[in-house]
Amino acid sequence: MVQSNRAVATFAGGCFWCMVEPFDQQPGIEKVVSGYTGGHTENPTYEEVCSDTTGHVEAVQITYDPTIFPYQRLLDLFWQQIDPTDPGGQFNDRGESYQTAIFYHNKEQKELAEQSKQELEASDKFNKPIVTPILPVKTFYLAEEKHQDYYKKQPFHYRLYKKGSGREAFINKNWKKHYSKEELKQKLTPIQYHVTQENGTESPFQNDYHDLEEDGIYVDVISGKPLFSSTDKYDAGCGWPSFTKPIDRNELKENFDTSHGMRRIEVRSSEADSHLGHVFDDGPKDQGGMRYCMNSAAMRFIPKEKLEEEGYGQFLHLFK
Repeated sequence: MVQSNRAVATFAGGCFWCMVEPFDQQPGIEKVVSGYTGGHTENPTYEEVCSDTTGHVEAVQITYDPTIFPYQRLLDLFWQQIDPTDPGGQFNDRGESYQTAIFYHNKEQKELAEQSKQELEASDKFNKPIVTPILPVKTFYLAEEKHQDYYKKQPFHYRLYKKGSGREAFINKNWKKHYSKEELKQKLTPIQYHVTQENGTESPFQNDYHDLEEDGIYVDVISGKPLFSSTDKYDAGCGWPSFTKPIDRNELKENFDTSHGMRRIEVRSSEADSHLGHVFDDGPKDQGGMRYCMNSAAMRFIPKEKLEEEGYGQFLHLFK
């Protein structure tokens, strides 16, 4: 423990550029830093680590509040970023410095990590052995400043790299649930299907949530992933539910949309790839200036009183 309600976790998942974004901005995550660990050279440089002569791997160290984001959830998220069957690196990045590992800081983390690995092995998700080792933590050296928050500093290059390295395709194939049209037609109402699967738009002022003022969160109607909070909702006067920001930007993806003779930024859900709405830059300036204009039919509202009951208890802190 670092201080009251704070703990530290350390993971190696290949290139550390791609291991910050998934954890960053999650509820209960205080900070995520990139660095080097597991080796024998003091204060190694990026070039030295990449030469595979220092024994270090690229890693991220996460300071978090376990009462909000438990270590088990960190482990689940870690596995979903990597190929745990690859002993020689990750995707197109080869060599010792790109190998995966879980570095535990105490006995509880060790036990939880071992249990998590055993569950993954028993799931038969992969037809090859899970080779990611579980090791005691060693000295963690911060990487150079240019490598910190790389996905924010160099977003275009980061996206190209994540895709070009093969990581993005691997995650989409192995870690994301895919829904058939038949499944979705059974699961969704006609308007929900039209909006999420056919890029439709519901009528303004005639949808479930445009004027809802109750405390709670809005989740993806298909995957159940958390998208927006009522604490960031405001009346934009447009007739659709509008928000200044998402709960977790990792749950959204944006596409350039030129349909209907307009130039807009479409917002889709990362997990289910469903159409949610659009984002504009005419929102409240004192809250970042963005307006996430969403379709009610693409979301399900969970009242604050039911968050714990429905498995979203970690978001109760938003309303304190």
